[in-house]
Amino acid sequence: MAKKHVQGVEDYKGAAAGWGALKAVADAVRGQLAVVNETHGLLTMNQPHGFDCPGCAWPDPKHTSSFEFCENGAKAVSWEATAKRTTPEFFAAHTVSELWEWHDHDLENEGRLTHPMAYDQASDKYLPISWEDAMARIGAGLRALPDPNMAEFYTSGRCSNEAAFMYQLFVREYGTNNFPDCSNMCHEATSVGLPESIGVGKGTVTLEDFDYADAVFCIGHNPGTNHPRMLTTLRECAKRGAAIVSINPLRERGLERFTSPQHPAEMLTLSSTQISSTYYQVKVGGDIAVLKGMMKTVVALDAASLAQGGPGVLDRAFIAEHTDGIEALLADLDATSWEAIEKSSGLPRADIENLGNIYAGAKSVIINYGMGITQHRHGTGNVQQIANLLMLRGNIGRPGAGISPLRGHSNVQGDRTVGITEVPNAALLAGIERTFNFKPPSAHGHDAVASVKAIRDGRSKALICLGGNLAVAMSDPEATYPAMRSLDLVVHIATKLNRSHLLIAKESIILPCLGRTEIDVQATGPQLVTVEDSMSMVHASRGGLKPASEHLKSETAIVADMAIATLPNTKVKWLDYVADYSKIRDAIESVFPAFQDYNARIKKPGGFRLRNAASEREWLTPSKKAQFLVFSGLYEDGPAETALTLTTLRSHDQYNTTIYGMNDRYRGITGRRDVVFVNEQDLARRGLSHGDLIDIVLDRPDSAPRALRRVTAVAYNIPQGSVAAYYPEANVLVSLDQHDLKSGTPAYKSIPIRIEASAA
Repeated sequence: MAKKHVQGVEDYKGAAAGWGALKAVADAVRGQLAVVNETHGLLTMNQPHGFDCPGCAWPDPKHTSSFEFCENGAKAVSWEATAKRTTPEFFAAHTVSELWEWHDHDLENEGRLTHPMAYDQASDKYLPISWEDAMARIGAGLRALPDPNMAEFYTSGRCSNEAAFMYQLFVREYGTNNFPDCSNMCHEATSVGLPESIGVGKGTVTLEDFDYADAVFCIGHNPGTNHPRMLTTLRECAKRGAAIVSINPLRERGLERFTSPQHPAEMLTLSSTQISSTYYQVKVGGDIAVLKGMMKTVVALDAASLAQGGPGVLDRAFIAEHTDGIEALLADLDATSWEAIEKSSGLPRADIENLGNIYAGAKSVIINYGMGITQHRHGTGNVQQIANLLMLRGNIGRPGAGISPLRGHSNVQGDRTVGITEVPNAALLAGIERTFNFKPPSAHGHDAVASVKAIRDGRSKALICLGGNLAVAMSDPEATYPAMRSLDLVVHIATKLNRSHLLIAKESIILPCLGRTEIDVQATGPQLVTVEDSMSMVHASRGGLKPASEHLKSETAIVADMAIATLPNTKVKWLDYVADYSKIRDAIESVFPAFQDYNARIKKPGGFRLRNAASEREWLTPSKKAQFLVFSGLYEDGPAETALTLTTLRSHDQYNTTIYGMNDRYRGITGRRDVVFVNEQDLARRGLSHGDLIDIVLDRPDSAPRALRRVTAVAYNIPQGSVAAYYPEANVLVSLDQHDLKSGTPAYKSIPIRIEASAA
């Protein structure tokens, strides 16, 4: 029976990218009214002497093409390089109460912020303020706190290494390690889990490793939307015959087939390249079960080989020389039944054994994963089981093999590398003291969840945000929003207006900054900044567009001004660093010796790779060996047969909390976001059908009632027991206490729910 027609819901038949992507690029550029500037900007994006894409962190190839950007990268540039402006006149025409009722897309679509603004309670409006007055208020507010630990300092992953280093330096001289950042909400499970497994909190592969991989596994990510330039790499792997295996709850179009805009033959013939040779749809939260099943298969293949006089399948030399803990892992695998694995994963044993056979039959394997792995109550466990699987066959630290966490923000990894962390290690603290002659605090600071809880409980009274949209990105808006409104001081360094700016504290200030695309001129002339991609490559970024307003300052200059206003006895020569960013890089090199010859090496096109010890099979763990780590049980030891688990998704017209438009092309959604994707049998079992208005209700007896109401059910190809809805709208279902206990990552992708018909 054909599904009934639902407004804005159709089946999408095309491949990823292709003419649809080119049309979307043209629409994005035209929609921001700055065709000349943006077209120039696009042609220099990700080029050796241009600027780094402010979108994803996929690395640049050594041999760039004439245009090295993707559809969503073009949207990001158009969004930043827009001709639209959010001026003092705009704020004069709209109260904050009125703006609160606007959609998030409409707030940012007003364009670039042009002036410093401060909230005026009497008029309920933001009013222009001078930079000098703004800094005086910020400095006074921070100095008034009885304890530096009563302030929180958030960082978005879009800021540069230079700005991030200056920021952490300011905050540590101020006296706290409260560094909530966007990594806490995405790949913190990687940052916590991998150091325990392999000694580093980063991936071990380079882009060149994909040229040598025999099999590439893609687990819990959607490259067509979140890192589209990866599709070119996957296409090349597929063309040369490497196995590409996808394990994901939804059949994402970018993992199925891809029409490359850079290959005229595919474009003109309307053809495409098949990406995945094997694709299995795991239940939401079933990844550990699949990984354990694959490992059981590999162990069984090894035993069978040995019984027949063969060499075995496990890499015994690697395991003996480089690892600890194999016995405990084997015992856990032996104790885990196939019945439990099938129930938890939603896949039959034969499918999982096929995955294990593909893995075991490949000489060199790369496993890529995204937030479909990390944003769970067991995210750290997920990451460590991937590491276990790779280590069974020595697939770390050799060409064509390794673990590849797919970062989202363009410099979220770099920010961590240069000191944005709530848990500073001894080397970082010693480097700061050695270089700047002050003793930084060593106490464990707040991550994102801890920060919001501290604000909610009145233990923190100030919040400084270096970019981002923290309140909207964070889980539990019912707790987060009131908490933000209870602050004494909140400062947002931003390029555009967003909802977090409308959560008014006693003192609320917005400081407009330069974007990645814009020329940054300081006392010694135009400056460049640096960023680090997902594969530890550090390279230069130079904006080439005229700033959106003469009143903008760089993030680095703003941080320095705040430091000077707050710290009357500072030991740091802030203005010298702002005048010449190469001095910041010298300071980074002093604190972090891994950046040896920093200024010289970034002059090389493509930059340089930071040393990654695990890539060289040096394990920076206490035992100096990589660790097989056991995860007890499966996903919460298996949900009930009738239970539903919801995962949040980004639409194709979205980058994190930034909503470029209301379409989700590859999933067939047009002009709306108020939908929920449900298996058709799950709907029917509850007396519901495609197109019905339903409520999504949190199904946790230990939690206060939570619901996302009156959304439209879309019957979709998703495993039974699994449901998907858009982020951040579905964040209302995630309490501050629903997170991975080890990493603190909010459980955006493992939400126990029930669905029911909405009240009339």
